[in-house]
Amino acid sequence: MNIRLTSIALASVIAGAAALAHTGATGVVLERMEGMKAMGDAVQAVAPMMRGEREYDADALRRAAETIEAHSGNAMTDLFPEGSNGDPSEARDRIWTDWDSFVSLAEQLEVAARGLATAADNGLAHEQGGMSTGTMMGGSSMMGGPGNAMMGSGNGMMGGGMPDAMTAEDIGAMPADAAFAMTSQVCSACHTRFRAEDE
Repeated sequence: MNIRLTSIALASVIAGAAALAHTGATGVVLERMEGMKAMGDAVQAVAPMMRGEREYDADALRRAAETIEAHSGNAMTDLFPEGSNGDPSEARDRIWTDWDSFVSLAEQLEVAARGLATAADNGLAHEQGGMSTGTMMGGSSMMGGPGNAMMGSGNGMMGGGMPDAMTAEDIGAMPADAAFAMTSQVCSACHTRFRAEDE
């Protein structure tokens, strides 16, 4: 799977989740739904650039990253006080029973978004002569080896976020579409674990 396809798939998941109606939500539940929608709108605004459907705009990507960062980390976790689940909230009870994992993903999203803002100036991978999928999928020391590979086991992205050792500076050194894919993956990992799906 290449970076662009990963980005497209993840952006669709995030944007789709953010588009859900907020009917009946009030207080902190409405506030966090609005924050999630702002992040989803930011992702949706730049996804066409990642798909090559629109000319690349570093400033637009930076603004999207800043929106995501503003709604992540403590700004996100503060909107999930215990007892704020139940209809119309889509928050699973697991948020509060696995609070440390939820906080970790919120912090990872903040780091990834900060890195994405920096990576905006790097352009897309194909503009740099391409970055092999082997490099992005854990085939290099950039990702910390096999235990921390993005698509591997252990602390890898598909296992629930991004490698523990990744910093905003590491992400900021990536092509913009790789940084976007990483940021989107953290969102997706959080949704998979902690957001109730419609049945």
